[in-house]
Amino acid sequence: MHTQSLAIGIDIGGTNVRAACIDASGRILERLVERTLRDPAALTSRLIAMIRALDRPGITAVGIGVPGRVDARRNQVLSGGYVDLSTTPFAEAIEHETGKSIFIDNDCNMALVGEIVAGAARGCLHVAMLTIGTGIGGAVVLDGTVMRGRCSAGQLGHVTVDPGGAVCNCGRIGCVETTSSGTALGRHIADAGLAVGTSADEILALARSGDARATNVIKAWAVPLRAAIDSIVASVDPELFLLGGGLGATACAALEWAPALSPWYQCPIRCAVLGDDAGVIGAALAGMKDDLVSP
Repeated sequence: MHTQSLAIGIDIGGTNVRAACIDASGRILERLVERTLRDPAALTSRLIAMIRALDRPGITAVGIGVPGRVDARRNQVLSGGYVDLSTTPFAEAIEHETGKSIFIDNDCNMALVGEIVAGAARGCLHVAMLTIGTGIGGAVVLDGTVMRGRCSAGQLGHVTVDPGGAVCNCGRIGCVETTSSGTALGRHIADAGLAVGTSADEILALARSGDARATNVIKAWAVPLRAAIDSIVASVDPELFLLGGGLGATACAALEWAPALSPWYQCPIRCAVLGDDAGVIGAALAGMKDDLVSP
């Protein structure tokens, strides 16, 4: 249920910040894209300018999708991703400067809400999602509400799939982010002796043509991903599993080389369809206090 009909949604990405004015149905009325600034103070100033540029009568709230661990109940960033906003009270600063109510949450939570309202999971109540790009993010909606746990549940990129594997940025060993992210795919490509810079789609095409090295790369990338998906499905029993992010569609296709092993832990797997719009749509709905994102 919405308490207003318009809000601004912002998604802070590794390369760009996307912002949009969105109505209660998830329809984008106006949008802006700016480069992401790494300095927290400079980024805060840019967000304030984007909100002012999109402002119109009737907008009283803004939702912001933030990389990293977020305590949405306290509107607090616990640890940063490619931009570390945990070192500054940026939400309070934006609220003070714009006069808008600010709601922040993990960017993957926002993206999943967008897909449920206006995308590939429309109408579903129980959905898990992995967003695959430079790293791997995750989110879970159960019974129509984002799963939060104590404060920041859903860090699904850190499901262990290789206990003897590489050290993850989080400090643990063998997280699926170390095996099945875009960064990991680049490492698999280099280890196979293939040209640096070969794209995921090119590797997939080579594997489909029977190239042995490309096939090994795809298996090294997709088999741990399948293991993570099965573990998540076993834990939360979603009716649908989404793969999103820049490599989501390629990852869906790569699962062809990592078939499901047990009928117990299966559900339909789909590609997310909203692309870069998912985060801003979900963030705006958060600003509207949609029941999906209620802390």
